[in-house]
Amino acid sequence: MHEDAEVRGDADADTSVAAEAPLPGLRRRRGRTTLMIAGAAVLGVVAGACAGFLVQADREPTALPPLSQPVLAQGKGEVEPLSAAQDRRVKTDGDLRKLLITRPKGAKDADFAVDSDGWADLPTYAQEYTKPGATFNNLVDDEFRRAAMVSWRVGESYNVEIALVQFHQESKAAAAEWAESGGYWAEDEDDTRSWPIPGTGDGNGTAYVHDTPEEEPGYLPMYTAEAYAWRGDICVEIQVYDSKPISKAKIMDLAQRQVGKL
Repeated sequence: MHEDAEVRGDADADTSVAAEAPLPGLRRRRGRTTLMIAGAAVLGVVAGACAGFLVQADREPTALPPLSQPVLAQGKGEVEPLSAAQDRRVKTDGDLRKLLITRPKGAKDADFAVDSDGWADLPTYAQEYTKPGATFNNLVDDEFRRAAMVSWRVGESYNVEIALVQFHQESKAAAAEWAESGGYWAEDEDDTRSWPIPGTGDGNGTAYVHDTPEEEPGYLPMYTAEAYAWRGDICVEIQVYDSKPISKAKIMDLAQRQVGKL
């Protein structure tokens, strides 16, 4: 289960530091230093513009070359629409569940199985977080559209959960923000290794392995790995749990295959 910023942060941590951390689904707040740099940049631009004006005012006017460009012939007929293979929106506006990778043969229902139909509406998806009320509000603010999920279990303890979360994105690039936020908290965990996911572009997808397990008396240790990526208006979230250490190969295989489906 995901954790919200209020839970992931140490209760005794400096509140000023916590306020600067990106929250799931919220706009990133700019700190005082960023504002100071922005103000200095504005002053620099104004000063540079004034100096340039004074220099230019003392120069003789320079004649401009004549405008000239070749005449382009207008095309005839109508432009053919993109095929389904070329138009990504044909895929993402259809049945989002078909873009999830399939459960492996012989896999069983996960310990935290999602709904059998594979859809997760806003309240259902918000329940994936430890603070569902706050997450619900964040999702509304970020124009949540829908989510498709799949999960499975192999053996007694290896569990996988994958979610494709889609946003309307009429006013913000929410898919990228949620992927970035998930990666922020994953990277914040101690004893964590991370790698970019091939095929996602620069900084658009990362896989994480946490080498220190969560342990409680009377329970097997729980190792975790996760991955976050985004394509257009879709955020990809992958969670893996096991009682044994999780290899880079396992989480990377899941991430590459899932991103490849998009």
